[in-house]
Amino acid sequence: MFIWIKAIHLISVITLMAVIFYLPRLFVYHLENRDKKEFVDVIKVMEVKLHKFIGVPSFWITLLTGLGMLFINPSIFKTGGWIHAKITLAILMLIYYISLAVFLKRIQSDSCKLSSKFFRFYNEVPTILLILIVILVIVRPF
Repeated sequence: MFIWIKAIHLISVITLMAVIFYLPRLFVYHLENRDKKEFVDVIKVMEVKLHKFIGVPSFWITLLTGLGMLFINPSIFKTGGWIHAKITLAILMLIYYISLAVFLKRIQSDSCKLSSKFFRFYNEVPTILLILIVILVIVRPF
Protein backbone atom coordinates (compact mmCIF):
# COMPACT_ATOMS: atom_id res chain seq x y z
CA MET A 1 0.00 0.00 0.00
CA PHE A 2 2.85 2.38 0.89
CA ILE A 3 4.38 2.23 -2.58
CA TRP A 4 1.03 3.12 -4.20
CA ILE A 5 0.58 6.09 -1.90
CA LYS A 6 4.14 7.14 -2.71
CA ALA A 7 3.45 6.90 -6.46
CA ILE A 8 0.27 8.97 -6.15
CA HIS A 9 2.17 11.46 -4.00
CA LEU A 10 4.87 11.87 -6.62
CA ILE A 11 2.31 12.33 -9.42
CA SER A 12 0.42 14.96 -7.42
CA VAL A 13 3.65 16.77 -6.51
CA ILE A 14 4.59 16.96 -10.19
CA THR A 15 1.20 18.40 -11.15
CA LEU A 16 1.26 20.82 -8.23
CA MET A 17 4.72 22.00 -9.25
CA ALA A 18 3.46 22.61 -12.78
CA VAL A 19 0.80 24.91 -11.33
CA ILE A 20 3.28 26.56 -8.98
CA PHE A 21 5.64 27.33 -11.86
CA TYR A 22 3.01 28.42 -14.39
CA LEU A 23 0.50 30.44 -12.35
CA PRO A 24 2.94 33.26 -11.49
CA ARG A 25 3.93 33.39 -15.16
CA LEU A 26 0.27 33.95 -16.02
CA PHE A 27 0.21 36.72 -13.40
CA VAL A 28 3.13 38.36 -15.22
CA TYR A 29 1.30 38.23 -18.56
CA HIS A 30 -1.88 39.48 -16.92
CA LEU A 31 -0.24 42.46 -15.21
CA GLU A 32 1.90 43.42 -18.20
CA ASN A 33 -1.15 43.53 -20.47
CA ARG A 34 -3.73 45.22 -18.25
CA ASP A 35 -4.63 47.57 -21.08
CA LYS A 36 -5.58 44.70 -23.44
CA LYS A 37 -9.01 43.66 -22.19
CA GLU A 38 -9.54 40.70 -24.54
CA PHE A 39 -6.13 39.26 -23.69
CA VAL A 40 -6.64 39.76 -19.94
CA ASP A 41 -10.06 38.10 -20.14
CA VAL A 42 -8.45 34.97 -21.61
CA ILE A 43 -5.64 35.01 -19.04
CA LYS A 44 -8.17 35.35 -16.20
CA VAL A 45 -9.94 32.19 -17.37
CA MET A 46 -6.62 30.35 -17.64
CA GLU A 47 -5.58 31.45 -14.14
CA VAL A 48 -8.82 30.30 -12.55
CA LYS A 49 -8.99 26.97 -14.37
CA LEU A 50 -5.34 26.17 -13.65
CA HIS A 51 -5.82 26.90 -9.96
CA LYS A 52 -9.27 25.37 -9.49
CA PHE A 53 -9.07 22.22 -11.62
CA ILE A 54 -5.39 21.28 -11.34
CA GLY A 55 -3.92 23.21 -8.41
CA VAL A 56 -6.50 22.60 -5.71
CA PRO A 57 -6.86 18.83 -6.29
CA SER A 58 -3.07 18.44 -6.56
CA PHE A 59 -2.56 20.42 -3.35
CA TRP A 60 -4.92 18.20 -1.36
CA ILE A 61 -3.71 14.92 -2.85
CA THR A 62 -0.08 15.94 -2.20
CA LEU A 63 -0.87 16.90 1.39
CA LEU A 64 -2.98 13.82 2.16
CA THR A 65 -0.64 11.29 0.58
CA GLY A 66 2.36 12.91 2.28
CA LEU A 67 0.63 12.68 5.65
CA GLY A 68 -0.48 9.14 4.80
CA MET A 69 3.09 8.03 4.18
CA LEU A 70 4.17 9.52 7.50
CA PHE A 71 1.27 7.80 9.28
CA ILE A 72 2.01 4.41 7.70
CA ASN A 73 5.75 4.67 8.31
CA PRO A 74 6.41 6.83 11.40
CA SER A 75 9.85 5.23 11.79
CA ILE A 76 11.02 7.50 8.97
CA PHE A 77 11.48 10.18 11.64
CA LYS A 78 14.34 8.07 13.02
CA THR A 79 16.27 8.13 9.72
CA GLY A 80 17.91 11.47 10.36
CA GLY A 81 17.30 15.18 10.27
CA TRP A 82 16.78 15.17 6.50
CA ILE A 83 13.09 14.23 6.90
CA HIS A 84 12.45 17.11 9.28
CA ALA A 85 14.16 19.53 6.89
CA LYS A 86 12.24 18.06 3.94
CA ILE A 87 8.89 18.40 5.71
CA THR A 88 9.73 21.99 6.67
CA LEU A 89 10.54 22.85 3.04
CA ALA A 90 7.43 21.01 1.83
CA ILE A 91 5.30 23.06 4.23
CA LEU A 92 6.93 26.23 2.86
CA MET A 93 6.06 25.05 -0.66
CA LEU A 94 2.43 24.50 0.34
CA ILE A 95 2.35 27.96 1.96
CA TYR A 96 3.76 29.36 -1.28
CA TYR A 97 0.90 27.72 -3.20
CA ILE A 98 -1.64 29.19 -0.75
CA SER A 99 -0.06 32.61 -1.31
CA LEU A 100 -0.63 32.16 -5.05
CA ALA A 101 -4.32 31.55 -4.35
CA VAL A 102 -4.44 34.80 -2.37
CA PHE A 103 -2.69 36.69 -5.18
CA LEU A 104 -5.08 35.11 -7.68
CA LYS A 105 -8.08 36.57 -5.86
CA ARG A 106 -6.49 40.01 -5.87
CA ILE A 107 -5.46 39.81 -9.51
CA GLN A 108 -8.88 38.55 -10.58
CA SER A 109 -10.57 41.49 -8.85
CA ASP A 110 -8.03 43.93 -10.35
CA SER A 111 -6.98 45.01 -6.85
CA CYS A 112 -3.43 43.67 -6.95
CA LYS A 113 -0.90 46.46 -6.51
CA LEU A 114 2.14 44.26 -7.12
CA SER A 115 4.09 44.51 -10.35
CA SER A 116 4.90 41.88 -12.93
CA LYS A 117 8.53 42.30 -11.85
CA PHE A 118 7.56 41.13 -8.35
CA PHE A 119 6.02 37.95 -9.78
CA ARG A 120 9.06 37.31 -11.96
CA PHE A 121 11.16 37.31 -8.79
CA TYR A 122 8.55 35.49 -6.68
CA ASN A 123 8.47 32.72 -9.28
CA GLU A 124 12.05 31.80 -8.33
CA VAL A 125 11.15 30.83 -4.75
CA PRO A 126 9.68 27.41 -5.62
CA THR A 127 12.71 26.58 -7.78
CA ILE A 128 14.99 26.97 -4.78
CA LEU A 129 12.63 25.01 -2.54
CA LEU A 130 12.31 22.21 -5.12
CA ILE A 131 16.07 21.88 -5.53
CA LEU A 132 16.54 21.62 -1.77
CA ILE A 133 13.68 19.13 -1.35
CA VAL A 134 14.97 16.83 -4.11
CA ILE A 135 18.49 16.91 -2.69
CA LEU A 136 17.18 16.06 0.78
CA VAL A 137 15.09 13.16 -0.50
CA ILE A 138 17.70 11.66 -2.83
CA VAL A 139 20.98 12.41 -1.05
CA ARG A 140 19.75 12.43 2.57
CA PRO A 141 22.82 14.37 3.67
CA PHE A 142 22.11 14.28 7.42
